Amino acid sequence: MRIRHCVLSLCVLVTASFAQDASAMQLTRDIKIISSTGARALVDACAAWAEKNKQIVAIAILDWGGNLIESHAMEGAPMNAIDTALLKAKSALRWRRPTSETNKMVRSGENLAPTFMNDFPQPGALPIILNGQVVGAMGVSSAQGEQCAQAAIDAVFKGQATNSAR
Repeated sequence: MRIRHCVLSLCVLVTASFAQDASAMQLTRDIKIISSTGARALVDACAAWAEKNKQIVAIAILDWGGNLIESHAMEGAPMNAIDTALLKAKSALRWRRPTSETNKMVRSGENLAPTFMNDFPQPGALPIILNGQVVGAMGVSSAQGEQCAQAAIDAVFKGQATNSAR
């Protein structure tokens, strides 16, 4: 009977300790997401930049979970342009950095993981970070895709968004 009481006391102690730890932990958090209006504004701003710079691009906008929110291909974009923009955006979202940085890591041999994780570490995509929180990514299928994406992010978020989590 005495052993049983000790085991029961230990269970109560462990349960009480867990309950105190759980109450101290943040069990939920608020997550910002890109709205469809925001995604459309990013696409429009990037397309305007591309037209001004005499480029034809395709654009893909992902939310923080990797869901496609908006995509657009300008007239005359190659058949694979949307796929390229989407793959770039996914890579920027996964690695939480511009794909040009991931490309440099792969090319230098510093980190080859993106090559065997089915990423597309080619320059042209940026994560979109607001107040330290990754809210999405933008991929653009062109040699100057990151410049196009940055111009759009700056125009839409008025300098409040960054593209680096570091």
